[in-house]
Amino acid sequence: MTEECAGAACFRLLGKKWTAFIVWALLDGPKRFTALLEAAPGVRDRVLSQRLKELEAAGIVTRSQYLEVPPRVEYELTDRGRGLRPVIAEMERWGRRWSA
Repeated sequence: MTEECAGAACFRLLGKKWTAFIVWALLDGPKRFTALLEAAPGVRDRVLSQRLKELEAAGIVTRSQYLEVPPRVEYELTDRGRGLRPVIAEMERWGRRWSA
């Protein structure tokens, strides 16, 4: 049996399309679903919804629903999610340096 790389969980999580982008968008603070759709041009609402559920299940994002009219739902990074800031920042630096 081979031992799994210590970063494998992070690779699996951030390796899914749009996931790192969603985390990046939430680094500035809580956002509503539509604001996340606007921050990630090209993502479909169904995919965004799925990724947010996955991030919530992983303890990266919290979903807060407010009893207002109309109802308001916001997504925010948890402490665990905010711990990804240096990872996302390094990905951004790498992209600026090496992207064509």
